[in-house]
Amino acid sequence: MIKEQDDFALERGTGNVFADTGLPDAEREQLRAILAAEIGKSLADDSLSVRDAERITGVAAADFSRIRRARLKGFTIDRLMTILDRLNRDVHVSVSVSLRSPTAQSYATLGLPG
Repeated sequence: MIKEQDDFALERGTGNVFADTGLPDAEREQLRAILAAEIGKSLADDSLSVRDAERITGVAAADFSRIRRARLKGFTIDRLMTILDRLNRDVHVSVSVSLRSPTAQSYATLGLPG
């Protein structure tokens, strides 16, 4: 039970927990998390075990276990989208491009071609 004298502040999040906690590459991590959640939902909706999913997709059952536990290190966005495709799911992607703010990190500072 919360007492009136308890001192805390409620702050509304952005909808991206990775950005809210200041993690690098927050947008990419958010997308990977969304795709992984959709894979888990697909398995549940189709009543598939990880072994069933392995037979259908050719992706190792251990990988599905890792995805279900949100252990996404080593999973690219492309790979997660491919898994959804093999689970007979359509993935729709929307992209918008805008000029970066002057304070944002640029390709030049990263040493990438740009």
